[in-house]
Amino acid sequence: MFRFASPLFLLLLLVVAFVIFLKIRKKSKNIIKVSSLKGFETFPPSLMAGVSKFIPVLKIISLILLILALARPQFGDKKINVTTEGVNLILALDLSESMRALDFKKDNKIVTRLEAVKTVVREFIMKREGDRIGMVVFGTNAFTQIPLTRDYNTIAFILDRLRIGAAGPRTAIGDAIGISLKRLEDIESKSNIIILLTDGKSNSGELSWQDAIKIAVQRKVKIYTIAVGTKGEAPFLVDGLFGMQYVYQKVDVDIDALKTIAEKTQAGFFEAGDLKSLGRIYEMINNLEKTKVDVEKWVEYKELYPGMLAMGLILFIIYIILTNTRFLRVP
Repeated sequence: MFRFASPLFLLLLLVVAFVIFLKIRKKSKNIIKVSSLKGFETFPPSLMAGVSKFIPVLKIISLILLILALARPQFGDKKINVTTEGVNLILALDLSESMRALDFKKDNKIVTRLEAVKTVVREFIMKREGDRIGMVVFGTNAFTQIPLTRDYNTIAFILDRLRIGAAGPRTAIGDAIGISLKRLEDIESKSNIIILLTDGKSNSGELSWQDAIKIAVQRKVKIYTIAVGTKGEAPFLVDGLFGMQYVYQKVDVDIDALKTIAEKTQAGFFEAGDLKSLGRIYEMINNLEKTKVDVEKWVEYKELYPGMLAMGLILFIIYIILTNTRFLRVP
């Protein structure tokens, strides 16, 4: 689809046309009539005389190109309204110290739980269309990392920069749910979802998870819960007396609490002990939680004016040079 972003500038073309008309009319009045040109027809016109006739045309073309550049010509596809599927969705991610556990593999390389979560969540985000997605992170404290938005590239950019321990070493599940509910108030939607991912038990925060789910039930917010990590002891890389070494530590995950949160809010509880199962869980949620919404797809128009502007300026400069040197007219 072709368009002009600033079409009013095209009115200047009428001014150019009017000036050309006046010049042609004036020139026709100044023609000298002679009785005969016999004897002169054998003289061929010189090259300079032929080129000089083109000089005014050069000026006109340059002005037309500059005016078209001012009108900002653009090319793109037509803007359409489509019906797609989407929800208001908050990703609540655990950044506590236990997320350093090295019990996940990615491309045959051992990685932390958080690194594995980043990989799967990034894919999940990019598969959504029409959703508003926000992010809450929690440890000892909980806070909003990004409010509800459809800018998935920005969400992915911020996700990649999450760091373990940024919210403190402990786990405040109740506060995480509370902040997530607060963010869902920002924009009204028929469907509001929280995906809570953690590898621990609630041992910090001002709001208990029991009180938090009562609020969620009242507001009809579904909370999907995911317990991430292998059961029992998990390996951690620590700086010991003889350098970096692996130490196995037990990480307590409150499975009962996570199940209760999911059941009370009519959602689902999942356990992920490896990258593949974690990916399947997010894929299941992706397929479950969709609703029809109207989304206006905006066109990304490509600007065409730079080429016209450059060509117009070049031709105008050539015109100035020619009229002030070889083709200078003496009044």
